[in-house]
Amino acid sequence: MNRASTIRPYTPPSAVLEIFKAEFSGAVDEGGLFLLTMHPHIIGHRSRIALLADLIQHMKSVDGVWFATHEEVARYCLAHGSAAG
Repeated sequence: MNRASTIRPYTPPSAVLEIFKAEFSGAVDEGGLFLLTMHPHIIGHRSRIALLADLIQHMKSVDGVWFATHEEVARYCLAHGSAAG
């Protein structure tokens, strides 16, 4: 992708879903956080909105997954200490 250009390559929704699932699986394997940022110019296409429901369904099927707000994650980290600190 050329960030200096307004032209963006087309990625099929199925490939986007595959990428999101792989990123999520990596976070699960590491025992880490999966934070998905959904920029309107990327996800705001009808074909991609539908894949979000599929991704959430996939994520909910994995034992131990926790959906949380940023505040809840911050409180968890404060309560349980930081690996970096």
